[in-house]
Amino acid sequence: MAVSANGLERHTIVALLEDEPGALNRVVSLFRARGFNIASMTVGPTETANLSRLTLVVDADESVLEQITKQLYKVIEVLKVTDLSEDKVVARELALIKVSCNSQTRAEVMQMADIYRARIVDVAIDSVIVECTGEEDKIDSLISLLRRFGIKEISRTGRVAMLRGASGATRVLDDE
Repeated sequence: MAVSANGLERHTIVALLEDEPGALNRVVSLFRARGFNIASMTVGPTETANLSRLTLVVDADESVLEQITKQLYKVIEVLKVTDLSEDKVVARELALIKVSCNSQTRAEVMQMADIYRARIVDVAIDSVIVECTGEEDKIDSLISLLRRFGIKEISRTGRVAMLRGASGATRVLDDE
């Protein structure tokens, strides 16, 4: 279990919810009203029409995690909530990193991207945009190395996660 900078455990929670106007707003309002902090949040469509998958990363102890789960179930559009923190998961994040460079430093930035299996997705006279996908610490490490060139902008998706293997899938139809 990962521990955050504030000493709390880092949990990955997946909620399946009906894709209805205002559903995401109700979830976020719930977190705001209760004072729960969201470390990252991603949402997108699923393999099932009219169903969205919300992945939340929260720093919480067990009692707060239990409250988060109970509160999520109070949102009418939420159909299923799963804590993936203790399970074997594949977890990834995507980052776009705009790095300052010139003709002398461009090759070094590109070589660093290659070492991290990142891709250069845009090249300009004074910068490149690096696309990196992987675990958060891999992205943090690449960003740390690229800082010496000067980072102009960073955009990160937040964690997305999925259980490994066929069993235990986070689908509404699965029996608990």
